[in-house]
Amino acid sequence: MASIAVCPGSFDPITYGHLDIIRRGAKVFDMVYVSVMNNSSKNPLFTVKERMNLIKEVTKDLPNVKVDEHSGLLVEYAKAVNANAIIRGLRAVSDFEYEMQITSMNRVLNDEIETFFIMTNSQYSFLSSSIVKEVSKYNGNISELVPPVVKNALDKKFNR
Repeated sequence: MASIAVCPGSFDPITYGHLDIIRRGAKVFDMVYVSVMNNSSKNPLFTVKERMNLIKEVTKDLPNVKVDEHSGLLVEYAKAVNANAIIRGLRAVSDFEYEMQITSMNRVLNDEIETFFIMTNSQYSFLSSSIVKEVSKYNGNISELVPPVVKNALDKKFNR
């Protein structure tokens, strides 16, 4: 049986921290679905399609990574793509409590899907899409935080 994982997130936009988790997950699992989740509690800068296109561009060298979208329950999506695992990135201990709640709920909904936590590379432990957007908005240097295609997309969003 193939090992299939889902790596969910809003990815608004994708950062080198996200990409690190995706690449490392792709080394472990036969297939990784990067699922752009439409989080109703967030006000995204990029549309789902824009986010998907950016992720496709920066993962095009990973043949076992597919980019998709979903707006319902994560475990339903995982079941639909025959995934037996969910990949979640952890930046710091502060992420753990929130992630544990999500994992516990997912386990109640479907106990056949395991969650795997991958600690982010320490150089990205502070990094979030929100920080990237804020720094970019004020024309700060984000070239070490996101791939060039993402930096260009942010420049366009902020009319530069």
